[in-house]
Amino acid sequence: MTQNTIALLASFAYVFAAIGIAEGLRAWRGYSVDFTRKFIHIAVGMWAFGTVLLFERRAVAIIPPAAFILINALSYWQGTFKAMETGEKGQLGTIYFPISFAVLIWLLWDRPHLLAASLMPMTWGDALAAVVGQRIGKRHYTILGSRRSLEGSAVMFAAGWIAALAPLLLLAPAPIGMGTAISAAAVTALAATVVEAVSPWGIDNLTVPAVSALALLLMLG
Repeated sequence: MTQNTIALLASFAYVFAAIGIAEGLRAWRGYSVDFTRKFIHIAVGMWAFGTVLLFERRAVAIIPPAAFILINALSYWQGTFKAMETGEKGQLGTIYFPISFAVLIWLLWDRPHLLAASLMPMTWGDALAAVVGQRIGKRHYTILGSRRSLEGSAVMFAAGWIAALAPLLLLAPAPIGMGTAISAAAVTALAATVVEAVSPWGIDNLTVPAVSALALLLMLG
């Protein structure tokens, strides 16, 4: 069995395990779909590290996210995975995220640190911003019809900054200076936070990774 085959099997096993755990939490402990959806979101986003560390070829690495574009679309239409479906029409974030994942794999395969870092503000920042905003958000603002809280946006920036910094330090083929990495991660997190604030209906799963990748390429590319 080749390394790419092992990585491919591991990818599907990992994602389906995350969905299974979320379904179990929802059914057993009564966790809300908002919670289980974010749990899956973070788990899948973190597979960026598994992708760049395990796969040897870009053409194979792109298969899992490409497959989950179709799988998640079927789940959206049929309600297959209730732990990640809100039931609201037009909420296509679960479809958009694997699209972003697949595109970034194709474009940034030779720069694994940028690939993973581009996904981290969406993975951690957006997920934690939603949780904090819903629980303790008191200062709200609306831009282009999108309502957010200052507390949630602050958490998105902080979490996105830390999460983007980790792959820049851990995965770069050539070491990046700490100051440079911190600055690049901060600018990336800020850009992601601004874009997330004005992105309605789940399109932040497309816009945030795209802007994060652009910011990183401009600063470190």
